[in-house]
Amino acid sequence: MSRNTVLTLLREREDFLSGQEISRRLGLSRAAIWKAVDALRRNGYDIEARSGLGYRLRAAPDALTETEIRNFLGKTAVIGQELHCFPELDSTNNYAKGLAQTSAPDGTAIIADSQTAGRGRMDRSFQSPKGKGIYLSVLLRPGLSPDRLPPVTALAGVAVCEAVERVCGVRPGLKWPNDPVLNGKKLCGILTEMSLEAEAWHIHTLVVGIGINVLHTPEDFSPEVQEIAVSLLQALGKPVSRPRLAAALLEELDRAYAALRNGGLREYHAAYCRDCVNLGRTVRLLPTGSGGEEVAEAVDIDEDFGLVVQRPDGARRTVHSGEVSVRGLWGYVE
Repeated sequence: MSRNTVLTLLREREDFLSGQEISRRLGLSRAAIWKAVDALRRNGYDIEARSGLGYRLRAAPDALTETEIRNFLGKTAVIGQELHCFPELDSTNNYAKGLAQTSAPDGTAIIADSQTAGRGRMDRSFQSPKGKGIYLSVLLRPGLSPDRLPPVTALAGVAVCEAVERVCGVRPGLKWPNDPVLNGKKLCGILTEMSLEAEAWHIHTLVVGIGINVLHTPEDFSPEVQEIAVSLLQALGKPVSRPRLAAALLEELDRAYAALRNGGLREYHAAYCRDCVNLGRTVRLLPTGSGGEEVAEAVDIDEDFGLVVQRPDGARRTVHSGEVSVRGLWGYVE
């Protein structure tokens, strides 16, 4: 497409690029160049034109388009090789699960500028206003047995922390089991859904959905969410490039996925333990059977990223998602 090739040339130059040079390098007529520039401007690109000098790209839009994301995206082995970007979806996870029934390849990424029915854990609503966040899902076909999959959500959490630190210079914490947090509030939601191939006892597909609050103001959250959620804009006091952060996240997810498949999780386990804000703090163990709620201290993360807790009597056990509540910890209620 001529507008994308023109955009590529303009990105390469900090100064003006003449229409004659663009025409020579791309084999386009002056009229075709003008149409391409006009189309780019209508898509939010700030392109200056000066007689006798040519064209200069002054600013690009904060758009979650394939063009903008790939401008920042380095080489990945699997994740992001195929990338689908949409102005709006009901849910990126829903779209990814639909693609799972097709020949869509391992690592296909879906990104939306907004969601009308974003979901979190336990079918909770995830608010996804237009132009504010990153709403991303990746479709994975790992070909692994179910016992290899417990770390997936934790790995995604570490990938979010790595990407945010790279782009923003601050590192979120992780509220067990899967919530990146910043300034005591929830920055991001992660939802993992899987489909099991029963006969082979392998995971047929795995969908990892991630929603990051990037440019939200308090008014973008509903009243009940304002007290527990935060955006990067709120925390840093300045805007963050969504396409740059989305590209960094795809790269970090690609690294984490490689570690999952080759079993090299030591680095990620160490990072998770370092980032986990629950360790050394009190948690409540949810009632099981006839027993009531118990209070314990979170003391460790096991190799499957389960939370090791110690009761007041000194007994230890490992709990998993759904068995523990951390209500009241780190400024928001789960």
